[in-house]
Amino acid sequence: MNILSIQSWVAYGHVGNASAVFPLQRLGAEVWALNTVQFSNHTGYGAWRGQVFGADLIGDLVQGIEERGVLARCDAVLSGYMGDAAIGEAIIGAAARVRAANPASLWCCDPVIGDVGRGIFVRPGIPEFMRDRAVPQAAIVTPNQFELEWLTGRQVSSLDDAKAAAAALQARGPGTVLVTSLQVEDTPEDSVDLLVAEAGAFWRLRTPRLPISINGAGDAMAALFLFHRLRWGDPRLALSAATSSIYGLLRRTSEAGSREILTVEAQEEFVTPSRVFLAQPC
Repeated sequence: MNILSIQSWVAYGHVGNASAVFPLQRLGAEVWALNTVQFSNHTGYGAWRGQVFGADLIGDLVQGIEERGVLARCDAVLSGYMGDAAIGEAIIGAAARVRAANPASLWCCDPVIGDVGRGIFVRPGIPEFMRDRAVPQAAIVTPNQFELEWLTGRQVSSLDDAKAAAAALQARGPGTVLVTSLQVEDTPEDSVDLLVAEAGAFWRLRTPRLPISINGAGDAMAALFLFHRLRWGDPRLALSAATSSIYGLLRRTSEAGSREILTVEAQEEFVTPSRVFLAQPC
């Protein structure tokens, strides 16, 4: 399995490619990582150093890979946070090049816009870019509840609301919608739900809520869901496998009281999760 991952990079800690690449490699995937930034650490610390790379660099690197004659072997493109619309267009261009070389390839887009309690935290214009340009061209999208509501203009309070919003998003292009961090009327306060929609069917998975809020977990979740969706061809199995691994990773991180997600220390969770959760049809 070959995955082209276009995301940010940090030297210290684990977000973007620094959160997504290693789990994929640990599971046996070849990852062609293109970094959109190189920072000392993630911006959640409030201070960082480094550089934002230009969109031209992304196109140049993809062209270089294409010149090696290997794009036809690329199974998927993975993307997350986009610093500006120009980077976004470069990612769309990369996905189009891969799709031209391998029509069976998938683009998994994590439409990073914001979150409940924080609101929109990306630059002006990015939410509209995600809605109007990125989401319609992606095969898989992985919004959280806040992003699902923003992208569809629908309030999500119940499971039926979430299913209707996911279906509305599918109608705009992506065949698969994974909704993370879902809290609806029947979700217990000590739990969190995830929902996946594909081909007219829906599956929900519930895990205990952990006392932790940490950067990079969503990046790893999108990567693992993509991997298992490619591996099994089944969104239900992909949801179960990815969530089980992420829960184990976050549990280990919470128990250690770590400020950074324990991507390396807890790596066995990617291969053999310590607790398995099963998605149920809904």
